[in-house]
Amino acid sequence: MGYFKMPAPRRFNHKYIYVDERKEKLRKIEENALRELGMLPPEETSSEERIRGSFSKDTTHLKRFKEEGQRLSTKTIIIALAVSLFLLHYLLTGRWTF
Repeated sequence: MGYFKMPAPRRFNHKYIYVDERKEKLRKIEENALRELGMLPPEETSSEERIRGSFSKDTTHLKRFKEEGQRLSTKTIIIALAVSLFLLHYLLTGRWTF
């Protein structure tokens, strides 16, 4: 039975040894500050940022779904209805049991 089970390949995890992340982060902060002051030209957006969301902008049903926002789930509505009916029963009869 060992013929059909394929072992998973090892994951590749490359760690840079000659990169100072702190310096890179500081350089990025300085660049952003200079851009905000107008000393550097605005940063050009990458192709990934330009493409992101372009499909959902063109389709009407996805646009409508985004505009409507989150809807309440059916389970939430049923639970809220049951609790409100239970409270209504208590207010009318004065008993917690049915």
